[in-house]
Amino acid sequence: MNFITDPSPHLNDLAGFVQDSPSSFHAAEKVARRLEDAGALRVDESLPYPSEPGAYVVVRDGAVAAWVVPENPAGAFRIVGSHTDSPGFRLKPNPQDSSVGYVRAQVEVYGGVLLNAWLDREIEFAGRVVDGNGKGRLVRTGPVGRIPQLAIHLDRAVSSEGLKLDKQRHTAPLLGRAGDVRDSFGADAVAWDLISADTQPPREFGLNGEFFASGRLDNLMSVHASLVAFEGLLHDAHLDSIPLLIANDHEEVGSATATGAAGPMLEEILDRIGIALGHDADQRHRALGESICVSADGAHAVHPNYPGEHDPGHHPHLNVGPVVKINANQRYATDAVGQALWTRWTRQAAEKTGQDIEVQTFVSANHKPCGSTIGPITATRLGIRTIDVGAPMLSMHSAREMTGSLDPWMLRAVLTEFWSAS
Repeated sequence: MNFITDPSPHLNDLAGFVQDSPSSFHAAEKVARRLEDAGALRVDESLPYPSEPGAYVVVRDGAVAAWVVPENPAGAFRIVGSHTDSPGFRLKPNPQDSSVGYVRAQVEVYGGVLLNAWLDREIEFAGRVVDGNGKGRLVRTGPVGRIPQLAIHLDRAVSSEGLKLDKQRHTAPLLGRAGDVRDSFGADAVAWDLISADTQPPREFGLNGEFFASGRLDNLMSVHASLVAFEGLLHDAHLDSIPLLIANDHEEVGSATATGAAGPMLEEILDRIGIALGHDADQRHRALGESICVSADGAHAVHPNYPGEHDPGHHPHLNVGPVVKINANQRYATDAVGQALWTRWTRQAAEKTGQDIEVQTFVSANHKPCGSTIGPITATRLGIRTIDVGAPMLSMHSAREMTGSLDPWMLRAVLTEFWSAS
């Protein structure tokens, strides 16, 4: 296993990955193409799964999965799960209207959007369009819209009472004085799955360049970290368990879809790999019992302007190390065994890279409801021990989120150790 000790190239690669992935569909295809370029074979799921040693990748709409069959697989799986989608605004079937001489996009809120974060920034729409024959293709419009904030002269109370936005009346992006937004993604399109994306490029910032800002870090930062770690496995001749990467879609709206974590995708893939390897039902169940899954999703760093909103004993910081997420009510799937394993892998990654990587923990304050991830869903569906982790970040669910400049690489380093550890 090749442990990369310089964080800078990883951050630059993440920036390019995010820019190439304005939608879940783009992200899934980007992962697949990178793995194909590295030697993986894309699997046609209408045919039997291959059993020969090698690396394989599958794309289903906005979700992607990849695995490596070793020379002598033991049967157990080591899984890293993440998700490709981010909160935003989905373009409606009737995509525009007019108001006082302006053409506006008609959008539906997708996921837990921080509405104010989308004001006064140039946005594009990206995803999949489908023609009259049912054939889909990926598109992105480029910067076509903006949601302008009402000037303070017309809303004097905004400074004292705060900004109040109505999801239906105040979030329509302005597109122009005339024209049709459909011209931006092709006259042949009769239906579409298009989501808004911020067009500002990712960048480092801070007095010492210690921060990193980008759209869609939740959760492309985790997708990318698992991808780069997985790329290092493709030609590893010393694997015994079967490493598997999966990035589901629709986590931000509950995962209850065909390509979400609550759907059948992961279970079907694991089952078909077992069948290809000649395992009977009992062997496949035993393999699951010996398997482990890391659910990688963004974690809350302590906010310096709102420290009272966090549990006082659990203050994850940027540029310290990945975060183990724990919740007594099982909104996260981590138990004590999983926490101990993650601690071991973190320490081993620190030793191998020669970098300071610490274990951090997140627990919600008792007066705050806890979010969730694909972790509890995966554990419930499959009975696999699951550990919820993530790189710390601020501005989660904003159109433009931030993390530490070292954090994406640190997550990648520990995921590399997870997949390589015996």
